[in-house]
Amino acid sequence: MNWLRDVRAYAVMIPVCAGVFIAADDQTSIVVVLPELLPDFRIGPGELDRASWTVTGYLIGYTAAMPIMGRVSDRFGHRAVFVGALVIFMLGSALVAISPDLPSLIGRDEPDLNWMIGARVFQAIGGGAMIPVAIASVADVLPRARHAIAFGIIGASAEAGGVIGPLWAGLITNVSSWEWVFWINVPLGMAVIAALKFSPAGVRNPTRIDLVGGALFVAVLALLTAALSRAGDTDVVFGILIVAAGSALVATVWWHRKVDDPILPVRLLRTIEFTASNAAHLAAGISLITVMVTVPLMANTVLGLSPLDGGLMLLRMTVAIPFGAIVGGLLVQRVGARWPAIAGFVLAALGLAAMSQWDIDIGDPLMTMHLAISGFGFGLLIAPIHTSALLYAKAGERGTASSLITASRMVGMTIGLAALGAWGTVRFENMAEHAPISLEGVEEITSAGLTVFRGFFVSASVVAVLGVIPAWLMSRDRVETASGASN
Repeated sequence: MNWLRDVRAYAVMIPVCAGVFIAADDQTSIVVVLPELLPDFRIGPGELDRASWTVTGYLIGYTAAMPIMGRVSDRFGHRAVFVGALVIFMLGSALVAISPDLPSLIGRDEPDLNWMIGARVFQAIGGGAMIPVAIASVADVLPRARHAIAFGIIGASAEAGGVIGPLWAGLITNVSSWEWVFWINVPLGMAVIAALKFSPAGVRNPTRIDLVGGALFVAVLALLTAALSRAGDTDVVFGILIVAAGSALVATVWWHRKVDDPILPVRLLRTIEFTASNAAHLAAGISLITVMVTVPLMANTVLGLSPLDGGLMLLRMTVAIPFGAIVGGLLVQRVGARWPAIAGFVLAALGLAAMSQWDIDIGDPLMTMHLAISGFGFGLLIAPIHTSALLYAKAGERGTASSLITASRMVGMTIGLAALGAWGTVRFENMAEHAPISLEGVEEITSAGLTVFRGFFVSASVVAVLGVIPAWLMSRDRVETASGASN
């Protein structure tokens, strides 16, 4: 009856994976509804640096929660912390939906995008907690021999959420308003909480929680992101933020050398394969978020398409990611992590380079081909990067290692979005400021927008090429060969 026990164990994981899926969905759904919600906050198309913080804020909160929440769940029980994370996520979703009206509560008539950004950060704290807690809860329902399969299921749930997010948002905005993209999270979250009552509570351990280390890590991320958001206008504030981020980084390193049980796995960070895997995921995050934001924005602006059309356009790339992930997993078992990762970066770079040649007349089959090549390349990276990072992690380090490798991609997405948003805004303003108010002026503005979007694709392609360097340093060992190193 061992098979029946395993079936029950995997069934218990269903609500956990559903929560991870919902949280990951909101990473990408925002990029499709962004053109719809900006008029509600009276933000124009030339203010991409401000608008991008609706995505950046979520990524900051999502990433900041990861390293510390795995430890919190070990201390207070996995199920309790997962439910708490879901409640935070649902409340944050509701706050995002009503954010245009929040200023009226304090007597202000003008909508303020900062309210939405704050709500997105709060929402993401709950969303980011779910992945490490889900990984940590595996030991409660499955024997150690099944952990790798469970990690794959959880990872697939997160990737599937990112894939479905743009289409999901496009469908909702096609029949209703953008607010319902966030309102729908409330009943979905309640259904997950109801199903979690059949999951084990998890063992509580007297684990020390490194709050200082976690706070320093968040400070580095937030300050660096704030600095890069001003990369197009390198003024005194930009310099102050860079110095502050550097100081926070120095303090983080000092603190992790001082304490016995730091929030980040120092031993693993000294391993070349683990560090290279994190660097590769950082590069992948920068490239991926660039294309995921650029494609729907380009569709909804210079191409004149609807939010649903923008979501369907992006889906041509995201739907190829799981296929690439499956192929990448098979290749890792045969040849190790290095070569599949290099192939993934090369394919992504080629697809992005081809997309940088798009004009307003781009259509099929070239558009689908370019997007699919990029998506397949990004998918190829998933298994090699995670495998190389976890091969040398000890049994008690796998949850923390998984959190950090996932956070690396989130950091890359955060940094890439902030930097490219600021750079793109400055370029758009410089090219469009002298356009006349006429049909020719509209054509000049359209041309300026097209030039900016092409520049985004070129930048993402260059970063993908640079990702080949850490990919070369990743593990060459096959899973069967090196798995013993982690035990």
